Amino acid sequence: MEAPGRSVEEIFQDFKGRRTAIIKALTTDVQDFYNQCDPEKENLCLYGLSNEQWEVNLPVEEVPPELPEPVLGINFARDGMQEKDWLSLVAVHSDSWLLALAFYFGARFGFDKTDRKRLFNMINDLPTIFEVVTGTAKKQVKEKTSVSNNSGSKSKSSSKARAPETQGRQSKASLPKYEDDVVEDQDEDEHGDTLCGACGENYGTDEFWICCDICERWFHGKCVKITPARAEHIKQYKCPSCSSNKRAR
Repeated sequence: MEAPGRSVEEIFQDFKGRRTAIIKALTTDVQDFYNQCDPEKENLCLYGLSNEQWEVNLPVEEVPPELPEPVLGINFARDGMQEKDWLSLVAVHSDSWLLALAFYFGARFGFDKTDRKRLFNMINDLPTIFEVVTGTAKKQVKEKTSVSNNSGSKSKSSSKARAPETQGRQSKASLPKYEDDVVEDQDEDEHGDTLCGACGENYGTDEFWICCDICERWFHGKCVKITPARAEHIKQYKCPSCSSNKRAR
């Protein structure tokens, strides 16, 4: 029986859901993910599901599998390398798996050259999981430049402040709004390409953001479960990844 067709948009939404799930595992849920990847267990895989949930599990037994499988044995290297390097390695293989899965669907549902190109372009507009996890996206360079140009101050507490008068590294939501259109345009240019270290999505002017004082990556407050009120009382903010690294050491 021939499989029912699916559109480019449907395959892309599937891709985004699985991508979001894996980013959660490697960032906000990293401690839980780390604990599940016990090297004493058999070959384990990290699965990102289309409903934005992730799971660490054994590969399917059937050969060939119904869908392309993630890389095997991610748990074996966990204790043999630095945690950040291990997470980066898992991220790279996860990127490869998601691309394979998307184009497997493309072939299965009869995408032509135009559809495949459109699907790739939609995927390529998002930063890779590796770029999100390691903070090496090209747009991160613009982010750091804009941060250093704010006032030159590296005040740790100022990254959480919401008051317009606060100097230094401010949360994104605290950036002042000027009546001068030119200044507003410059502000948009500086911060509009900033990426959340948890979900990989772009900065929005109406959202609360907070910066990690260790890795200097920015996060949506909602992604790391930090409210503006709570942020005011944090002297030094550590994102979930940096916190887990400290616990591991």
